[in-house]
Amino acid sequence: MTTVHETLTRGETEVGAVGTATALLDAYRPGVHRFFASPTRTLLAYGTHSQVPHDDRPLTDRVDETLTAARLAGEPAPVAIGAIPFDGSAPAALVVPSVLHRAPALAADPLIAFPAPRSEPLTWTVAPVPAPERYGAAVAAAVRRMRAGEFDKVVLARALDLTAGQAPDVPAMLQRLARRDVGGYTFAVPTPTGSTLLGASPELLVSRRGTALVANPLAGSTPRSDDLAEDVRRAAALLESVKDLHEHAVVVNAMRAALAPYCTAIHVPERPSLVKTATMWHLSTTITGTLADPSVSALELACAVHPTPAVCGAPTAHARRVIGELEPFERGLYTGIVGWGDAEGDGEWVVTIRCAEASEQGLRLFAGAGVVASSDPDAETAETGAKFRTFLDAVGAEL
Repeated sequence: MTTVHETLTRGETEVGAVGTATALLDAYRPGVHRFFASPTRTLLAYGTHSQVPHDDRPLTDRVDETLTAARLAGEPAPVAIGAIPFDGSAPAALVVPSVLHRAPALAADPLIAFPAPRSEPLTWTVAPVPAPERYGAAVAAAVRRMRAGEFDKVVLARALDLTAGQAPDVPAMLQRLARRDVGGYTFAVPTPTGSTLLGASPELLVSRRGTALVANPLAGSTPRSDDLAEDVRRAAALLESVKDLHEHAVVVNAMRAALAPYCTAIHVPERPSLVKTATMWHLSTTITGTLADPSVSALELACAVHPTPAVCGAPTAHARRVIGELEPFERGLYTGIVGWGDAEGDGEWVVTIRCAEASEQGLRLFAGAGVVASSDPDAETAETGAKFRTFLDAVGAEL
């Protein structure tokens, strides 16, 4: 029987037996591996063959150069994997790994239905950044400016700092995140500061396979309910919410405008559908297209639409300035991009949300809400609280 360690040491492999995807999840260790799971595959990367450099050239050029050099050095199918920050001018955390192990999607592995392994319960101290009332005041200030006609939308985020007197158990958190939303995008990658970025994002920014393009913007949300009848009522209300439909349309229209020039054909449904996570309902639109130029990579497409109004606002440049004025922290990798891309141009890049940064000192969790002129500060504060639940449940903490 081949063990995970044995397959890792002989290079890139792709297998489909029962238990292979969960074996990669079980094998993950922070600082050693990069993990990425999507509805199409599970990846576990080990070591660093080469790192994407940081300089003044476009990120896509630097990634292409790194992948080409890796292929010339003998890597038969090099892949870049990692994370890109919200601020595209900041250093990315992208590498070509020494070894990449592949498996089918976690959802296709029957063993993912088993509970996550137990870990030692911790007593967490939770500190909001900023305090909820200050966040609500920032939302109110943004609403006043939008009603005065200054801009159309801004996404405002807040954070929670969690400490427990010892380092968090990152593999255990990743297990719980992956098993709770097996159809989403689960990731854990090292950051430039030595911490670990991990999360379970529901939102595909863009994927490319050959000339087929898929993007799945999400905007407009409401918390789930444990009561089935109430949960269905909330989902139905979201589909009819004027505020949320407007917020969603801003994002979809921006994505269409950015992606259409790359396509010979693009399809955008007239109305959004719903997707659910363990804690939230989201308005969702799946955009599909056929690329005119097969040399355009998934990463180039992702960079063309990043940051979308779903994580920044509209107009983009103005919303970024408002974020800098109203948010009391640097986002770093939060609301950036995480995923993978290969030398052929295929790849999957997702929006870095429902995430946290884990260090020896504790965790910093992030959550944001789209603010438009009709937003209510209390409702947006409650929405971010509901979004925190993805991670709070994974660590056993209360807000």
